[in-house]
Amino acid sequence: MQALARPQALTEEKFHYCPGCTHGIIHRLVAETIDELGIGEKTVGVASVGCSVLAYNYFNVDMQQAAHGRAPAVATGIKRVLPDRVVFTYQGDGDLVSIGCGEIVHAAARGENITVIFVNNACYGMTGGQMAPTTLPNQPTTTSPGGRDVKQAGYPIRMAEMLATLDGPAYIARTSVHNPKHVIKTKKAIRTAFEMQMQQRGFSMVEVLSVCPTNWRMKPVDALQWLENNMLSYYPVGVYKTVLQEVRG
Repeated sequence: MQALARPQALTEEKFHYCPGCTHGIIHRLVAETIDELGIGEKTVGVASVGCSVLAYNYFNVDMQQAAHGRAPAVATGIKRVLPDRVVFTYQGDGDLVSIGCGEIVHAAARGENITVIFVNNACYGMTGGQMAPTTLPNQPTTTSPGGRDVKQAGYPIRMAEMLATLDGPAYIARTSVHNPKHVIKTKKAIRTAFEMQMQQRGFSMVEVLSVCPTNWRMKPVDALQWLENNMLSYYPVGVYKTVLQEVRG
């Protein structure tokens, strides 16, 4: 595949994302993986509600829109009715960790044979940058201008670590896309997650640390550096669970 060629699993629709947003990078990595595995004709994606709500315009595969937070339930239904399909959800942190927390926990606990791409940018990106369940301690947002006060709002939820404690998941990893090295690792993790599903191993999830320059009120380059300086220490990257081995870091 030529490095600059558009993956076949992406449409020609222009992304609506803000300048510097890394959703576009993650979309491309998912699409490249679908192409390389040769599964475009049997892949079904489930779009969430959030910045990625229009994902069905971008992925050149069968797509289904889910209600806010319900993508894992919709994906479960599709996979059970069409077990030969490769089914993935694409969700943000507001969708997955907040209103959809119950959905993702129970899908993982049941070991549903689906793949979840979880984008964590530590805020509600689509609705104005409000504090999310993943917002870091002391991180300012539109609803916590003085920074997240853990005494009032509690601590951020580390979803990868939490789901890794369950028996159902086959593969849980956290990656980032703030520099080329981590983009390459993210691509590898996404491919592994899809392969786990194709091998009938069970539930898989890749949490991808992402930036939101608009709502963080930063220049894109500064946002990438902020992620490296702040998010990596609270959300360490690595493989948290695999059916072959369990490692961290």
